[in-house]
Amino acid sequence: MSEQLPAILLVAPLFGALLIGVASPGDPRRAFPIVLLSLSISLAATVALLTKVVSSGPVDYFLGGWAEPLGIGIQLRVDGINALILVFIALIGLLTAIFSYRGPDDGEPTDKAPLFYILYLLLCVGLLGITITGDAFNVFVLVEIASLTSYGLVAMGSSPRGTLAAFNYIIMGTIGASFYLLGVGYLYMRTGALNMAQIHSLIALPEVAASQTILVAFLLILVGVWIKMAFFPLYGWLPNAYTYCPSGASGILAPLVTKVSVYVMIRVMLSVFGAGWVFQSAGWSQTVVWLAVIAILAGSFIALAQVELKKMLSYLIVAEVGYMVGGAWLANHWGMVGAIYHILADAAMTLCLFLAANIFVKHAGGGRIDRLEGLFRRMPVVAGAFVVGALSMIGVPPTGGFFSKWYLIRGGIEAGQWPFVAALILSSLVNAVLFFRIFEVAHFGRKPADGHHHHPPHADGEPSPEQQGTIGETTGSDRKPRLTAVAPLVAAAALVLLVGIFSGPIVEIIRGALQGMPHVGAAAPLIGR
Repeated sequence: MSEQLPAILLVAPLFGALLIGVASPGDPRRAFPIVLLSLSISLAATVALLTKVVSSGPVDYFLGGWAEPLGIGIQLRVDGINALILVFIALIGLLTAIFSYRGPDDGEPTDKAPLFYILYLLLCVGLLGITITGDAFNVFVLVEIASLTSYGLVAMGSSPRGTLAAFNYIIMGTIGASFYLLGVGYLYMRTGALNMAQIHSLIALPEVAASQTILVAFLLILVGVWIKMAFFPLYGWLPNAYTYCPSGASGILAPLVTKVSVYVMIRVMLSVFGAGWVFQSAGWSQTVVWLAVIAILAGSFIALAQVELKKMLSYLIVAEVGYMVGGAWLANHWGMVGAIYHILADAAMTLCLFLAANIFVKHAGGGRIDRLEGLFRRMPVVAGAFVVGALSMIGVPPTGGFFSKWYLIRGGIEAGQWPFVAALILSSLVNAVLFFRIFEVAHFGRKPADGHHHHPPHADGEPSPEQQGTIGETTGSDRKPRLTAVAPLVAAAALVLLVGIFSGPIVEIIRGALQGMPHVGAAAPLIGR
């Protein structure tokens, strides 16, 4: 059974989605247990895989039992880095699935729940597959699975603004996927291979590495992945998509989609082209780090101008993507470690903040920050979890956000990239201003004059976001948050703390995976010690 773990973690949610479609297409009461069982199996498989990788080294799995070259297109590979990411994908998927539960006494429509859960499970299949596959073309296939389900989840919001956000998401996502696929086509044209390890071995040859076709392929793939991860200025699809989609959708999209895309970038850099070619032959490190600095500052200061809570958090994601891209392109060991560690830390704290924000928005009757008055007193457990996520975003120990920024700053100092270091520190200060402004409103309340603002409807007659609350949610409920919403939030806050407390073992797994990569070759001094 242990040899089949890479297949089990993918098959469980895939068959779960099929079972919901066949056995309970109109019955949400049957769909929810299937979701929980499927994702629980995937989580157990990912934890077992992580344990196996830590004790025995990387795992290679060929679907159908065929080794190379017959199985070259369906290889799954698990090392210490993506084993950690797989655990986080399965865990976040399970927690958000519990959060998304709608009971018959909630007063909310449940007729679309089976369709939601089918898309949800297929999204998990796509994200898990992207992370585990060892084939460059299969990355595209799995990215499209994840993207198509994401579009559907965003469009399930009941507002026209959610539908428009989904349409913009489709346009940008399709452009990004097209760039990536075209880049893979150029790679295949020059190397005749699609398996990542085989492509890397061919690019290591001097005559292939010097080819302009390889350079064009890398540029196309990089731009495609940057669009998928919403790297500034290619972020236009993200803020509205994450703000106006249903709460259950934002709970999984915001923590995972951009982070998995960052992992794809790192995997392409190290496993396909190789660190030596990327940092020495391409020679773009300085330029990309400066782009990351711009992304960090732009995301942070645009967030500072927002009045809607989820929109503010969405722009902070844009800044966080800049953290990870900049760290990966510092071209040194600690920068890469910080970028990978930040994938995990940011996934945990973004999950915590978005789950809490969805509860706040629902019970405040609107998405505006200045309408959160008194929520800290009314729901102290939710408020406490939100504070944990906020402190991690600011970078306060012992949260995961502190340690990831520590490693990123260390990498920036060793690389002599002082603008990157300054951007990280300034962004943390902006985050402190943003979240303490929320703490002030939610705990101490607004000034008397602030309570008399009038928010007119849009010109088309639709209620403004300030009036209508979260898309697909009831507006301004006085009821206490249900247990199925609070329990995943508390678990997410605990995860934020655990990522920080156990930063040492996590970083050692990451470092071991980086130093043990056989495909790093001559570039090992750049990312190892």
